[in-house]
Amino acid sequence: MKAYIFPGQGAQFTGMGLDLYEKYPEAQELFERANKILGFSITDIMFQGTAEDLKQTKVTQPAIFLHSVIMSKMMGNSFKPDMVAGHSLGEISALVANETLEFEAALKLVYKRALAMQKACEIEPSTMAAVLGMEDELVEAICAEIEGTVVAANYNCPGQLVISGDLAAVEKTCEVLKERGAKRALILPVGGAFHSPLMEPARKELAEAIEATTFNTPSCPIYQNVSTFAVTDPEEIKKNLVFQLTAPVKWTHSVKNMIADGATEFIEVGPGKVLQGLVKKIDRSAEVSSAII
Repeated sequence: MKAYIFPGQGAQFTGMGLDLYEKYPEAQELFERANKILGFSITDIMFQGTAEDLKQTKVTQPAIFLHSVIMSKMMGNSFKPDMVAGHSLGEISALVANETLEFEAALKLVYKRALAMQKACEIEPSTMAAVLGMEDELVEAICAEIEGTVVAANYNCPGQLVISGDLAAVEKTCEVLKERGAKRALILPVGGAFHSPLMEPARKELAEAIEATTFNTPSCPIYQNVSTFAVTDPEEIKKNLVFQLTAPVKWTHSVKNMIADGATEFIEVGPGKVLQGLVKKIDRSAEVSSAII
């Protein structure tokens, strides 16, 4: 069974999507539609912008979404997912791939999500850190000891977890983690504490937008970051998508459940190969590849 997986923030690169734009008239049309929907030329930033330009959350998220979704659409009849999943932002790309969301409605949600998250980041200094070489349970226990807000945010693969919270708490946690035996505890160059309680203002904003958006019955199950199991009910999909902003991304659990349900091949659609690497670390026997168009 084929599982199509969609990357999140961090997969962006300068010039992303230009090959699609130049090669496919249908892709060009979708990119131009996106420029109109967003009210600015995201194609200019994607195709000619610097790495710094692409780093802004309000640009990064729609850029990665567009790259992934347009690529999946250009695959034509060869794109037949048995199941889908996306890492953080990638979950919205996955919801277009399995026909739960229309392209335009999904792009509007992505942009609303990006702006709401950027606004939440400005409320107080916050960040995320990658923790390598330590059991998840031990990282969770250490986070619970620290004063302030710090939580496990991304369960990426065994031995790789990302923590998130206010700046002082994350810095203190990194010190303690290294003292207790973590191989690495490294502050990430991100704008704020994604997938933590500090995203609550963004969650409230996004909840209203999601409620106002039509969610169709999907063509195949999605394994969402919050629940990790196969979901096909549009109302449940909505609820999980709302809570995703303040809840951890349980990628390890999702991939394991997809394999248990019959996934034999994981195809990453969009920029980069990060998710393929994570799937291999979760299960060495899994077959992984990049989407080919």
